[in-house]
Amino acid sequence: MDLQSLRNEKKVIGTKQAIRALKENKAKVVFIAQDAEKHVTKHVEELSKQNNVDIIYVDFMEELGRSCNIQVGAAIVAVLK
Repeated sequence: MDLQSLRNEKKVIGTKQAIRALKENKAKVVFIAQDAEKHVTKHVEELSKQNNVDIIYVDFMEELGRSCNIQVGAAIVAVLK
């Protein structure tokens, strides 16, 4: 999965939503912006690894937000099953 396909996928944007999706076993893939602050992304990374959910790293929050068709940057996006 890549950033281009992200636009058409069912997804949740943001840390809290991604954590909820991971805890409920609804996340298929998690995108994490590498320029996001570590205290924001650390918990999602840990949960993803515990649940064997693939993590795709993106260079910039702005790039991830644009791929989701929003006007602001996004630290974390979870693609739903």
